[in-house]
Amino acid sequence: MKLLHEGTITNQVLHKKLPFSMERLYLEDLPVIEQVQQKVIESLPEKATLQALSTEEFLFILNERGLLVGAFVEEELIGFRALLIPEIDEEHLGWDIGLPPEELHKVIYQEISVVLPAYRGNRLQQKLAEVIMKELPNLEEEFRYVCCTVAPMNIPSLKDKFTQAMHIAALKEKYAGLKRYILVKDLKVPDVHYTDHMTVKMDHLEKQQELLNEGYVGIGFQLVHGFHELQFAKPVL
Repeated sequence: MKLLHEGTITNQVLHKKLPFSMERLYLEDLPVIEQVQQKVIESLPEKATLQALSTEEFLFILNERGLLVGAFVEEELIGFRALLIPEIDEEHLGWDIGLPPEELHKVIYQEISVVLPAYRGNRLQQKLAEVIMKELPNLEEEFRYVCCTVAPMNIPSLKDKFTQAMHIAALKEKYAGLKRYILVKDLKVPDVHYTDHMTVKMDHLEKQQELLNEGYVGIGFQLVHGFHELQFAKPVL
């Protein structure tokens, strides 16, 4: 088992710092992966904010169609993050962000990222993101675009993606009619500059859609009168 990262983490229930490590997950880890996902789902006040993966989707990733990295305290899996090499079909996120057909095979998805409640508040999702993205070049195929979907109003997940320099490129109906932001990062253009900054209320999806149609992208948050508003701007091409 290849050690990818190690450090210390605080158990928020025990108020105790503990050593933890990160390793790649494999087929034999599937039962515990699904147990952790289920525990996280049960802890959420709003279940729809997390697009859980099915057993078939986990198997797809673990059978060399992606990458799963897990965080462990002693022998206990406390969180994990997934990358998925998607099939090219009509639901492919590349279509949603306007990629031409010949670029679709260069897209990889950031899929589910979960952390057990006792270990939240440690920036573990962000650390998992850093580690799994460092592992990305070790996959056989080469990728240029990292895409994902996030539910509107899911501030923790949006913060996680903005921290990785991903931006909202589209707002679409996915997963049988659920509204989702489509976020993307172009790995070949790491430093993007923006102009025409403005903020929009989190729940004003119609205005956000107008701006996206006009060439704006969502790039972060701004606190306005104590409330988060989404920050939009136009990329300087």
